[in-house]
Amino acid sequence: MSDIILTAYDGAILGPIAKILGWIMNGIYNIVYNLFGFENVALSIILLTFVIYMCLFPITYKQQKFSMLTQKMQPELQKVQKKYKDKKDQNSMMAMQEETQAIYQKYGISPMGSCGFMLINFPILMALYQVFRYVPAYITGVRNQFTSLVEGIMSTTGFETTMAGIVEELKLNTIRVDFTITDKGALSNYIVDVLYSMNSEGWDMLSDKFSGLTDVIASTQAHLSEVNNLFGMNISDTPWSIITTNFAAHSYLMVFLALMIPVISYLTQVLNIKLMPQAPSTGDNSSDAMANQMKMMNRIMPLFSLFFCFGVPTGLGLYWIISALIRSVQQYCLNKHFQKVDLDVIIKKNQEKAKKKREKLGISENQINNMARMNTKKVAGSGMSNAEKELALEKAAAMRSQAKPGSMAAKANRVKEFNEKNSR
Repeated sequence: MSDIILTAYDGAILGPIAKILGWIMNGIYNIVYNLFGFENVALSIILLTFVIYMCLFPITYKQQKFSMLTQKMQPELQKVQKKYKDKKDQNSMMAMQEETQAIYQKYGISPMGSCGFMLINFPILMALYQVFRYVPAYITGVRNQFTSLVEGIMSTTGFETTMAGIVEELKLNTIRVDFTITDKGALSNYIVDVLYSMNSEGWDMLSDKFSGLTDVIASTQAHLSEVNNLFGMNISDTPWSIITTNFAAHSYLMVFLALMIPVISYLTQVLNIKLMPQAPSTGDNSSDAMANQMKMMNRIMPLFSLFFCFGVPTGLGLYWIISALIRSVQQYCLNKHFQKVDLDVIIKKNQEKAKKKREKLGISENQINNMARMNTKKVAGSGMSNAEKELALEKAAAMRSQAKPGSMAAKANRVKEFNEKNSR
């Protein structure tokens, strides 16, 4: 049984992520056990959440800086929007897009900067869902608790039919089982998956079906109750399952504790959103419409976690609560930090980085002015804006860097370099 590899999630994208997270969680579980002699999956989830958000902190910091810089550059973006407000032709639309992009480049941020955290956090959340559903597949200390019981079940005649009947009677349709196969390793995997997914009713049924294994069944169930315990709840059960089971048994304290998992998840999400910087009203209809949509999303997301939390393992609800609390602490500290930071200094540093990047491509500041003068024939007014100059510079750099050897552009580059060298 020591070489069992359980039916861990094998998805092409989330599978490897779940494997990495499971490996980290297994390490945390073993460290806690070796140091303190204490085995508890809930504690491992809390510590895993802390590790994940410490690793994600650089992204959180960048996202916060993005939010601050976005508010800072709003007046310039609105100026561009007003400039092209009534112009719907293709040239005007392209010019508006280019000037907007130049403003983002000026401030050193990407228009997609706010999506970075979501693009990373969402796959982690989905992978953790699989880890918490199949804990024995990832944590060896939990898996080893099933060794004696699985060996006893598989030595019982007709165990395949008996286990299939238990799965059907308990309606365990969320796990993958096939007791018709002959591979003993796979069969043992399925048995562990079933045992870990069973509630107290299932364990009573198991004792009735395998009466000769009563003692090992009782000891395994007792140890799992300690390992999976969270204030008396089994973290592999869903809050809804705990509520319905204990309500029928008139155990109202457990009903209350299970109900608190979704409620606290909702409240911590609301707290986290309250601490996030909110975009002020600008008076611009399109910008205010986007701000209103964001406010609506901020109302919906906590409600989503409230209802979704009822149907997922309690361990995932615990992760949501702890992660929201950690984010709230981080957000509070970052708010205090950025209150003391001079954003103009950050913008200046970004501009210096852009300047050094252009210099590596062989573009001097004099060329910016030359391009500006050349484009005055195409642009109405006295000259190009700073944003337009920046954009023209980037385009020139790209064209020069892509010039093929021997081409007219390459020859022109050599002539220009020769002239610039002799003019110094």
